[in-house]
Amino acid sequence: MTTNTTKNSKGLDWQEIWDKYGVNIIPPIVAIFIFGAIWQLFSTESFPGPIKVLQDSFTERNGVRLIDPFFIQGTTNKGLFWQVLASLQRVAIGYSLAAIVGIIFGVITGVSVTMHRAFDPIFQFLRTVPPLAWVPLSLAALRQNEPAALFVIFITAVWPILINTAVGVQQIPQDYNNVAKVLKLSKQKYFFKILLPAALPYIFTGLRIAVGLSWLAIIAAEIVMSGVTGIGFFIWDAYQNNFVSEIIIALFYIGGVGLILDRLIGFIASLIVPEEQK
Repeated sequence: MTTNTTKNSKGLDWQEIWDKYGVNIIPPIVAIFIFGAIWQLFSTESFPGPIKVLQDSFTERNGVRLIDPFFIQGTTNKGLFWQVLASLQRVAIGYSLAAIVGIIFGVITGVSVTMHRAFDPIFQFLRTVPPLAWVPLSLAALRQNEPAALFVIFITAVWPILINTAVGVQQIPQDYNNVAKVLKLSKQKYFFKILLPAALPYIFTGLRIAVGLSWLAIIAAEIVMSGVTGIGFFIWDAYQNNFVSEIIIALFYIGGVGLILDRLIGFIASLIVPEEQK
C-alpha cells in the first residue's frame, strides 16, 4: 500500500499548503530583501541604511532604546506606541466628523440637482488644496493647536466622502425611484430601503480613501502642535535633532498603521455592503 510522502502523521498535505500560501508569501519576502539590499547599497552617512537603522534602534538615547515602543519618560519623550496612539485619537475625531458631514452633505447634493450644480465646483476646488496649506489658516482662525490639528484632518478627509456619496446617490437606478413612487414610500423608508443601500459601495469607497488621507494629514496637523505627543511631532522633533534613523523607523510605523486602517475599512465594507453590489 502506497502512502503520500507529502503528508505527515496528522494528514497535512504540505504540497497543498505550499501551493495555497507559498505563492503569496515568497514574492513579498523576495521583494523586501531586494528593496533592503538596494537601500543599503545607496545609503550614506546622512541617509542611513537598514543595518544602521537597526543598530540605532538598540542604541540607548536618554536611557531608553527606540526598539521599545512602550517607554514613557516625561510628557513628550514616549515610545512610538504612545505616539501612534495619540495620533490615532486625533484621526478618529477628525475622521468621524468628516464622515458625518461628508455623508450628510453628499446625500443632499446627490439628491438635489440644483444643490449639486451650485456646490460641486466649490467642493472640487477645495479638495485639491493640500493639507499643509490649511495649517497656517487653521492656526490663524482657531488660535489653538489641538483644534487646528483636528480641523486639518477633517478638511482633508471630508471631500472624498462627500463627493463619492453624492455620486452614489446620483447613480441610483431610475427603476428604484419609480418603484418608490409607485409604492408611495415615505422619505424615511426611501432613505433606508433604497437610497442608503444603493449608495453604500460609493460611501465606503469614499470612507476608505478618506481614512488614508486622514492618516497622511496627521503629519501636517501635528507639526503645528509643539510639545505634544504624536507621530507627526515625533518625526519633526527627530528631524530637528538630526536623528534620521528615528524618522525612518517612524515612517515604518506610519505605513503599517495606514495599511491596517485601510484593511479595516475594507473589512467593514465586506460585512455591510451586499455581495451583488461590490
